[in-house]
Amino acid sequence: MARQLRWGILGTAGIAMGSLIPAIKESERGTVAAIASRSADKARRAAEQAGIPRSCGSYEELLADPEIDAVYIPLPNHLHKEWTIKAAQAGKHVLCEKPAALNAQETREMLEACERHGVLFSEAFMYRYGGKHQRLREILDSGEIGEIRAMHGVFTYCTPDDTGNVRFDRAKGGGSIYDIGVYPFSAARMIAQAEPLWASAHAFFSPEHDQVDMNASGLLGFPGGIALTFQCGMWAYNRSYFEVTGTLGRIELPYMFGWRENPQLVVHTDRERREEKLPCANHYALQADAFARAVFGEEPLPYGPRDALRNMRVVDACLQSAREGRRADIEQD
Repeated sequence: MARQLRWGILGTAGIAMGSLIPAIKESERGTVAAIASRSADKARRAAEQAGIPRSCGSYEELLADPEIDAVYIPLPNHLHKEWTIKAAQAGKHVLCEKPAALNAQETREMLEACERHGVLFSEAFMYRYGGKHQRLREILDSGEIGEIRAMHGVFTYCTPDDTGNVRFDRAKGGGSIYDIGVYPFSAARMIAQAEPLWASAHAFFSPEHDQVDMNASGLLGFPGGIALTFQCGMWAYNRSYFEVTGTLGRIELPYMFGWRENPQLVVHTDRERREEKLPCANHYALQADAFARAVFGEEPLPYGPRDALRNMRVVDACLQSAREGRRADIEQD
């Protein structure tokens, strides 16, 4: 058997229990060795539910375990910086849920800590590891739809009545830009293979939800006149869609940020409309295997630590633009 990365899970969030832990078990290069909670009883119940051999009654206890190689952090956004830095100090590699932090400065401090302690950091954008995005790149590089002129991305869901949701807590990093706007931002950067220069955003800051942005839309300006128009929302009809328009055609991804739907891509040109159906591999498992291979020095991550910082700069600019009602420049390397 190939070498296995031994994972510890910091928290019992739904994304960990329902997606990441099952995916690590499905992966080829990982095993879940322990799970932690601030409640020993909660950690024990989660371990029993998920079939994890050890539970820890504190995050510190898990980080002190010498049999843990890497941690997954699905904690609320305002805790990402604290526990990434503590994990790095404990010598643990870090896969951290998006958004990486509350702003670019926090993200920079996290990356510096990981570099200083010689551990790998990655932001958990699982969708990028799927085969449809590799296929999208093949089509773009082939020239079939010509030069990219514009991109459009939408990621929305509708849960306004979930009043206890941490996503509606401004102090803890709530809001649609933090939660799901980061997806079309990262996708546009991945597809354009460039960093946006400025952002112009408008948001609905809901007084019923601690003034977090329950819906946002806007424009990112990329070099060469390319732009992304985007919408993200937690109080809007469910959608997960992306479109790339070129000079000779366009490509639709009807379920951009998931992995269970087909067709995965729809290509439109003057010659044809073509649906492409690809195997629906578990993006979370693919992400876990890629992270393990990078930890073991077998191949680098396709999206390195600084990718998280660059995406966070876009978040900063979009929030600034939405709050101030003007275009905001995006910090560049």
